[in-house]
Amino acid sequence: MSGQNKLLNYNKYRNMVVGVNSLVPLDNGTYTTGVNFDNAATTPPFISVEKEVHNFLPWYSSIHRGKGYKSTVSTETYEAGREIIKKFVGAPEDAAVIYTKNTTEAINILACSMYQQKDGRDVVISTWMEHAANDLPWRDKFKVEYVEIDRYGRLDLNDYEEKLKKHQGRIKLVTVTGAANVTGYLNDIYKLAAFAHKYGTLIHVDGAQLVPHVPVDMRPADSDEHIDFLSFSAHKLYAPYGSGVLIGPKSAFEEGAPYCLGGSAIKLVTHQRIWWEDVPAKFEAGSPNLIGVVALVTAIKTLNKIGMQNAYEHERSLLNYAYGQISIIPDIRLYSHPDKQPSIGVIPFTIEGVHHSLVSAILSYEAGIAVRNGFFCAHPYCERLLGYSAKEIEDIAERKALFPGLVRASFGLYNTPAEIDRFTNCLKLIVSNKKYFINKYGKSRGLYNIRNEV
Repeated sequence: MSGQNKLLNYNKYRNMVVGVNSLVPLDNGTYTTGVNFDNAATTPPFISVEKEVHNFLPWYSSIHRGKGYKSTVSTETYEAGREIIKKFVGAPEDAAVIYTKNTTEAINILACSMYQQKDGRDVVISTWMEHAANDLPWRDKFKVEYVEIDRYGRLDLNDYEEKLKKHQGRIKLVTVTGAANVTGYLNDIYKLAAFAHKYGTLIHVDGAQLVPHVPVDMRPADSDEHIDFLSFSAHKLYAPYGSGVLIGPKSAFEEGAPYCLGGSAIKLVTHQRIWWEDVPAKFEAGSPNLIGVVALVTAIKTLNKIGMQNAYEHERSLLNYAYGQISIIPDIRLYSHPDKQPSIGVIPFTIEGVHHSLVSAILSYEAGIAVRNGFFCAHPYCERLLGYSAKEIEDIAERKALFPGLVRASFGLYNTPAEIDRFTNCLKLIVSNKKYFINKYGKSRGLYNIRNEV
């Protein structure tokens, strides 16, 4: 290991995260310190988040519903969070920050709002690399055109511009991931935005994988590179409790009914008429997730202290080290190419002759290493990367056969090269002892019959 990587084993960020030294059981009956390489799914919380939530709980009360002191404190905390979030991502001063459960709900809110704007624009430009959350909400409301990917799984910018030209004047929105959850590829969101605006449409960036790992700036509304809408989740940003945000111009949300109906979203109601609250309250029906907001805002403050560029550079070092180690192991195929496209710390792979579910199980049971396997809720992208046609996938589903899939390792700012060494040593062990592990877990324990992970 190089001197640089030895230095990285002392990770000053590691003591900022809850649970990094937790012991997990192994198949042999012993325990080991768990390694979490499933950060693209959910990150552990910051210790600062744990402490701030604990400190705030005595003041927890209703929002916007009373003059009691605790209610006032809770309301002020809830509303102040919007400004902190806007500054974190460089949103325009007059942008609306709508609190949501997660990115999925945020995108559904956006799709519902856009659908109610009857302006004759019936096309949404999406891509082949999208998570289901940024694909399915659009399908039943618009004609969706998917931008192609190249043989490396990267976005085809020529095809993107061709689709913008083809549907110019009919495009409601471009909606694209900022960072692919399967390959980790970083899309040039500013170039995509400039093209979208050139052809007279708006852009939404799914920031679920982007915002936690790289600096993001939505840029001024009069900039060609302005990001019109941005969504992201707290649970991938070191903040549990189920919160997220949708950011965009207030004018885009004023028309029509909100996605979720109920109290807090209304100013006044009779049996004949509804007067909706102003944006963003219009989209925050019911009792709000104040603790989730406290957690998210605290995580943002912590990331501001760390510096998002510092976080990105550390994770990029981990990615480069891991990629170099894994790429020389025989019988492993890699499905991302960080040497060809800037990426966050995500590595998808397969081991020849060993089912993806079994690889994931072996890593957990033999080494205490958590990864993700399956299609990662980005089915068409994974199917394309693996070389399957839609017809072949339909046949597999009809036969109720085991689904194909990938194994994904994803890094957070608290991970270390020493953990990567442990990971790659286990991969070498699997490759060298396929028959043994297939018999131990796949046959004798029936792990090939477990639920298909997708």
